[in-house]
Amino acid sequence: MKKNNVSIAIGGILIVMFVCLLFFFQVRTTEVAVVTRFGKISRPIKEAGMKWRLPWPIENVFKFESRLQNFERKFETTLTSDGKMVLATIFVAWRISEPERFLEKFDGDVAKAENALENVVRNAKNGVIGRHVFSDFISPDPNKVKFEEMEKEMLAEIQKTALSVFGIDVQLCGIKQLGLPENVTADVFKRMKAERERLVKKYTAEGESRALEIRSEANLKKEELLAKAKGQAARIVGQADAVASESYRVFEKEPELAKFQFELRALENSLKEKSTIIADPNTPPFNLLRPAGSHRKTTTTPGR
Repeated sequence: MKKNNVSIAIGGILIVMFVCLLFFFQVRTTEVAVVTRFGKISRPIKEAGMKWRLPWPIENVFKFESRLQNFERKFETTLTSDGKMVLATIFVAWRISEPERFLEKFDGDVAKAENALENVVRNAKNGVIGRHVFSDFISPDPNKVKFEEMEKEMLAEIQKTALSVFGIDVQLCGIKQLGLPENVTADVFKRMKAERERLVKKYTAEGESRALEIRSEANLKKEELLAKAKGQAARIVGQADAVASESYRVFEKEPELAKFQFELRALENSLKEKSTIIADPNTPPFNLLRPAGSHRKTTTTPGR
């Protein structure tokens, strides 16, 4: 009897589990799902947890990865608006945002979705690059490179088609790799060299102009200082001449005093350093060294 009760209990549990498997299913946090009824889409499920359903074959459940997935375009040649060829690799990060549209469009096949997304990315890449000139990709001036602007333009074009048609939300788009054909590379180096030479000439001309300006300012300042100094010197000379004129007027009144001052100054200049002088004591100005009272007037007799 006890064995029968255990068997009945186990059987009941198995029946409950079977019923649960028929009428319930689980959606993980990394998944989205679509429930179809008789092959037609019934409802999308975007929230995780236990969900109910009618048993198969009435209803069927399709689950898809909801995390970001990476996709890269091939290394292809694209023409810029000014006729230059560039090689670019584009990558996108996408996730399934509208699972019912994704199931309807691709039957839930990720490979088909990536093939369709590849065409959208190629068209966006060709369109955006075709609207930009070659200097937006490579330039001696980093401020003229427009990678970020082009990536935003491509992302906007891809999102517009991917979400409405495929149910795919593209959240990131970028230029992973950029290359140049060999003939374009030579032109780029030549152009960069010419740009550098232009900058060298520009900075050299600016330096020479600034140097000329500085020299002109220095010469002007020098002339101003010299003029000021010459003016001060002229005033000082004028003042000295005025003082000298006063002295000359005194000497005109007293010629003997003038003569004595002249001889005294000459004697002072000749005796500034230690010297041995051999001279006639009557020779001016050494006659001043004779003792007082010994001065005699020398007369010259005509004819002797």
